[in-house]
Amino acid sequence: MKERILITVKTYPTLSTKYEETVCTAGLREDGSWVRLYPVPFRKLEEYKKYHKYQWMTVKLHSRGGKDRRPESFVPEIDTIEMGEIISPAHQWSERCRFVLEKGIIYDDMTKLIELANENTLSLATYKPKEILDLIVEPVERNWPKEKLKLLRNKHRQGDLFGDPDQFEKDFKVVEKLPYKFSYLFEDKNGEIRRLMIEDWEIGALYWNCLKKAKGDEQIAIQKVREKYLDDFVQKRDLYLFVGTTLRFHGWTPNPFVIIGTFTPPKNRILGLGL
Repeated sequence: MKERILITVKTYPTLSTKYEETVCTAGLREDGSWVRLYPVPFRKLEEYKKYHKYQWMTVKLHSRGGKDRRPESFVPEIDTIEMGEIISPAHQWSERCRFVLEKGIIYDDMTKLIELANENTLSLATYKPKEILDLIVEPVERNWPKEKLKLLRNKHRQGDLFGDPDQFEKDFKVVEKLPYKFSYLFEDKNGEIRRLMIEDWEIGALYWNCLKKAKGDEQIAIQKVREKYLDDFVQKRDLYLFVGTTLRFHGWTPNPFVIIGTFTPPKNRILGLGL
C-alpha cells in the first residue's frame, strides 16, 4: 500500500557496511503522524526522485521488522517513489505549520518523551524547548574509519574479481565527513539542562558552504553556523526541534534522542492567514 508523506527531515549522510551510504529520512502523513524511511541511498537516487524538504512523496512502505522495533520505522520501496509538490516558504509557512503544528503533536516535556520511547510508544516527535542556551561545537574524527571504507570497497567489488580496484571511488564519491559535532544546549519545561546532538543535513551543508566562503578558515565557518542557529533561529524565529531516537540506544539509555531537524517559522505569525 502506498502512503503520502510530507518530507520534513533529512539527516547528514552516514556510511553503512550493509547499505553503503544512507540518509535517515522522516516525514508526516496527512493526519500529522510520523514516518521514518530507512534505508534511503539519497545521493544514488535518480534525479527526479531526489526529494526536497517539505515536498510530498508517495511511496510503498514495508515494515522494518528485525532489530528495528521502533513504531514509525518503515523500509521504502525505492522503485515506487513518486514526488509531488513542494510546500515553499512563499506561503509564509502557513501550509507547513498546518501539518507540523496543527495536525501534529507538540511535546514540551523531554522526560515524557524519553518515557514514551522506553515504552516503545514513539521514536519521532516535534519538541519545543523552554529556552535554547547555546550551540556546542566539538571536534571529532575527521575521516571515516578506514576499516569501514575497506569493507565498502570489498562489497562493491564482489562478483567482479578482475574489475578496476578503484572503481568504488569512480562510481561513487563518499560524502565528506564533518570534522565537528554540533549540539544544542537547552532548558526543558522542568528546569533541567539538556544537550542533544544535531544530525540534520542542513547544519552539515551550512558548515561546508560557510567554510568555502571563509576560504578554509574553520573558526569563521563555525561562527557563521552559530549565528544561524542562535542569532537567527533562536532570536528571530519560533524554533521547534524534530527529534528522533537512534536504533542503537532506543528504549534503554537515559536519553536516546538526537535532533534530526529544525522547524523555524517566523515569530508572531497568524496560522491560517499565511502571516
